[in-house]
Amino acid sequence: MAGIENLEKLLSSMSPELIEGEYIFCTVPNGKYSDFQDLSPLATFIESEGLTLVVTRENADRSGLQYESSFKCITLTIHSSLEAVGLTAAVSAKLSEHNISTNIIAAYYHDHVFVPSRSADKALSLLSDFSS
Repeated sequence: MAGIENLEKLLSSMSPELIEGEYIFCTVPNGKYSDFQDLSPLATFIESEGLTLVVTRENADRSGLQYESSFKCITLTIHSSLEAVGLTAAVSAKLSEHNISTNIIAAYYHDHVFVPSRSADKALSLLSDFSS
C-alpha cells in the first residue's frame, strides 16, 4: 500500500497519538548497534561522531547512558509517503510557533515527533488542530 503524498490530506486526516513512556537521545563514540541491542533502541543512526541511540529513559538510566533531555513521542497515525513534501515542515512550524522543539523521525508508515516531555500535552493538542 502506497503512502499518502498530498499534504492537505495528510494534515486533515492524521490523528496524532501520544506514545507511552519517555525517550532520550544519546551518542556513543565508536558505538556498535550490537553493543546496545539489549536496550531495545527505538531508533539508531550512525554519525561520524558516534552511534546515536533513541531509547527509553528507563533503559538509559539503568545502563548509565548520559543524556541532556527527555522526550515524549507523538506518532502521526497516517500512512505518509516517504516522498511526501511538507509534512515535517508543517508540523515543525506549528510547534515552533509555540516554542516547542521537535525531533522528527520518519519511518516507513508514519512520522514520529519527539518533543520535550514537559511540552507533550500541548504539542498533542496543537497537532490535533490540523484535523479539526
